[in-house]
This record gives sequence, C-alpha cells and structure tokens, in this order.
Amino acid sequence: MRIGLIGTGRIGSFHAGVLARHPEVDALVVTDTDGGRAAGVARHVGASAVGSAAEVFGAGVDAVVIASATASHAELIGRAARAGLPAFCEKPIALDLPGTLGALREVDEAGSVLQLGFMRRFDAGYGAARAAVRAGTLGRLHTVRAATMDPAPPPAAYLPLSGGLFRDCLVHDFDVLRWVTGREVTEVYATGSDAGPAMFRAAGDVDTAAALLTLDDGTLATATATRCNGAGYDVRMELAGELDQITVGLDDRTPVTSAEPLGPAAPARPWPGFLERFAPAYEAELDAFVRVVRGDLPNPCDGREAWYALLVAEACEVSRRERRPVTVAEVAKAAG
Repeated sequence: MRIGLIGTGRIGSFHAGVLARHPEVDALVVTDTDGGRAAGVARHVGASAVGSAAEVFGAGVDAVVIASATASHAELIGRAARAGLPAFCEKPIALDLPGTLGALREVDEAGSVLQLGFMRRFDAGYGAARAAVRAGTLGRLHTVRAATMDPAPPPAAYLPLSGGLFRDCLVHDFDVLRWVTGREVTEVYATGSDAGPAMFRAAGDVDTAAALLTLDDGTLATATATRCNGAGYDVRMELAGELDQITVGLDDRTPVTSAEPLGPAAPARPWPGFLERFAPAYEAELDAFVRVVRGDLPNPCDGREAWYALLVAEACEVSRRERRPVTVAEVAKAAG
C-alpha cells in the first residue's frame, strides 16, 4: 500500500513514523509547506518527500493522511474525495460549521471514505469505560466529569488559528463523551476565563473554560479545560452511576498529588504532553485506517462525528459569549 502524508509538523512527524513502520504500508510519500522539514522527516523514516500536496495526489497513492494546518483540511478532504481516495484527517475538518458541512457533502457525493482523528476513541481506558457503560456495570449513569489540562500554553501565533479552547481542545472531550455514553448533548451552559497570559485576551480566547452539559437521557456532564496546568498533561474522565464509578486517565503518571496524609505523592514522571499520553491510541487509529483502506474494517470514526462534536463546541462558544444556556438544536438550526 502506498500512503501520502500531507503535513510533517509535530503530529504529522509522529504519523510518518507509525505509517513507515506499518507492515501493510510499502511506500510513504510526504510533503509540507516547509520543504526542509518534510525532507528531514522523510530521511528519518525512510519515506519520499515531494514539494506539494498536488504532487502527493499525483504520486499514485492509495490513500492520504492529512496532518497539515487546520485551514487546509477542508480543501484537502474535498480533493481526496474527488480523487476517490480514502482520507484520514486530524480534527477539525474546519473551524466553522459551514466549512465542515461543505467538506462532508463532498465526501458524501463522491461516496469516499473520511476517517477523523479523534484518537481518544482508540485509547484503552476510554474503551474500557465505554464497555462498562454498555454492560450496565455502573448502573444508571448520572454524572460524568471530563477534563483536559495542558501543561503550558501553545505559541501565541497559534491561538488566532486554533478556533478557541472549546473548538480546539474540549472538542475531544465532547466527542469521547458521546462515544463513551452513547448519548447526545442537548444543552450546554459554558463560561471561560482569560485571567492568564495576555496573549489569550489578545486573541479573543480563554485559557481556562468549563461547561455544564445535559445529555438526552438526563445525565449531567461537566467538561473543563485549561492551557496552564504546570503539574503536567492531565486528561481524565470520571463516570458515576448508581452502582459504581470509574475513572479514565488515573495511573502512576497522572499529574496530581493527594492532599490526604495517606494519599499518593506526586508522580515521578508525570505525562509531559498529548503525544506521550496517547501514543498507543494514535498508532491504533492509523492501523484502523490502513485496515479501512484494505476493506477489512468499517470506518470506526466517520467524518460526520466531527460535525456533532463541533456543534457542541459552537453551542459552548455561544453560551460563553451570550452568558446563557444554549441548546445544540439551536446551533444546528442556525447552521442550516
């Protein structure tokens, strides 16, 4: 199998290594707007580097992996669809609902495959939580608490391009909340704080946010995020039911210290970032994509999943801005 990879930044470089090692991938063709970076990645993993995305599409590839800048995702998804090529794309499809919907329509009209990079669906802990909910071992689920905490803010130049904390960061929590519980978010009430570094205020973004989410069966969920968690990279989900409760993301590297006299001390090696924490999940999602391309597996994360998660993120942004509860149906109706 011959795979094209567009984008060799941090996540693209990681994907390049995974694809180059995959036993079903015979050849890997990479490109990046930074040609020198693409060439360096190609040398490191034993791939071929070309000068543009157009050259990737013209290189006789069987599928494409899109890990380029967010602004290019929708156009590249459309190009792959028109070429009849299966595509894997890092989230988001686009930073707005019309752009997302337009790309999805191109995929639907072409009858092609688009798999989205919501890697938490491939994490062992989240998978176990989903199985527990499905098996009913927690009893009636009444409360879910999700949190994503980055150890340090991203570069200031990234913030205006990110779409904001709800669309860029918490969208992962919104997606995996739907996936684990099997329920839809119906209403949100969200707020945020820009009391941290001034670059967030300059970008019109927040460095910390919280949302109260109501699911369609009455389950209540909270989702919180921050860019300023100096203890380390911390991603968790707690699910509480009438019979039991479980936690995803609690291990000997979780960057939290108990205040109790007999509680655990701070971890010796806290998780430093998302690539380290979710490395096995990233590998698993690309392995699944290769199997999808081969026809051995149904698409495990169709592109439309990005639409549903983005609707929740958009509702949170409206709620934060207008300081009121917002239904997801209201946002979907406004998007057409």
